[in-house]
Amino acid sequence: MRCDEAQELMSIYLDGELDLMRNLELERHIKACPDCEPVRESALQLRSAIRKEVPYFRAPRSLADRIQGAARQESRQVAPRRPAMPYWQWIGAAAAVALLLVTVKFGRNWIGPSHDQLLAQEIYDAHVRSLMVSHLTDVPSTDQHTVKPWFDGKLDFAPPVVDLAQEGFPLIGGRLDYLDNHAVAAMIYHRRLHYINLFVWPTSDTQNRAPALAVHEGYNIVHWTQGGMEFWAISDVAAGDMQTFAGLLRK
Repeated sequence: MRCDEAQELMSIYLDGELDLMRNLELERHIKACPDCEPVRESALQLRSAIRKEVPYFRAPRSLADRIQGAARQESRQVAPRRPAMPYWQWIGAAAAVALLLVTVKFGRNWIGPSHDQLLAQEIYDAHVRSLMVSHLTDVPSTDQHTVKPWFDGKLDFAPPVVDLAQEGFPLIGGRLDYLDNHAVAAMIYHRRLHYINLFVWPTSDTQNRAPALAVHEGYNIVHWTQGGMEFWAISDVAAGDMQTFAGLLRK
């Protein structure tokens, strides 16, 4: 891949809109290219600053009611013989003014979704997508000694692969996926009639963090860090099963 092509694809890459193999090709180029690496870092810093500093909010319903009331009052005051501004334009103008005032006064007190919340949405999307397109595995195997070496050369880290068949969570394979702007390992486990996607990638967080359970769109998600790795597991199995699954992996 040439530098001009890589830099042209940079914004699409950062938005997560490239296919997986193209992402991997671009990442290999960026790591080896002293010119493209600063371009990516600059774009990532800009995006991070925007997420942290730009206010995120929704206007309350009471604001819409006040705007509509003001628009109706204004429309009644217009002389019958003069061409009146259409009703919807009054609403639009009043809404624009009100929204500007609300943004200036309250915007800094309203905080947008956190990084973990955005990542949980990516985890959910990846899990549902794997079920919808019948693409759970790239390497279907119940043998951890087959799945683990399959990742060699496809990732720049060695994901831990554990078979928990005796504990009721048999491994059924692995695949590559793409989350949080980098390639990750996905291991797939089975629990009765349900599938569990376990996503793993390196983290700069050196502190081991205990599993935290959350519910997103009806799915249970467990997140923890251990041994320099970040773990996200998602499934529609019971919350207790997910906590047991995370506990077994941590051992």
